[in-house]
Amino acid sequence: MAVQPPPRRIELIGNELALAWPDGREDFLPAPFLRTNSPSAENKGEPDLFGRISGGTTPKNPASVSLKGFDYVGNYAARLVFSDGHDSGIFSWEYLREIAEEFKKL
Repeated sequence: MAVQPPPRRIELIGNELALAWPDGREDFLPAPFLRTNSPSAENKGEPDLFGRISGGTTPKNPASVSLKGFDYVGNYAARLVFSDGHDSGIFSWEYLREIAEEFKKL
């Protein structure tokens, strides 16, 4: 499988993360959806050797969460910063494309 190239452009527009991809696709993902789907261990928990998930807490009120900013992580991901202080989720380009497809189905 080919590696997902980075977006041509990323911007915060209102309370959404806007992504313009090299293939022409554009995705607009709202902060509450991104916060709920943060891939961090703090949010999702961590698997042990046997695959059992422990830890992880769902945000108490994701509807009130906004995006404060983002940082690039190398050339493969972005770390999003949310108004509730959460900033440990590393959103790879592949993961962002995957959850954008899920969002379109909602």
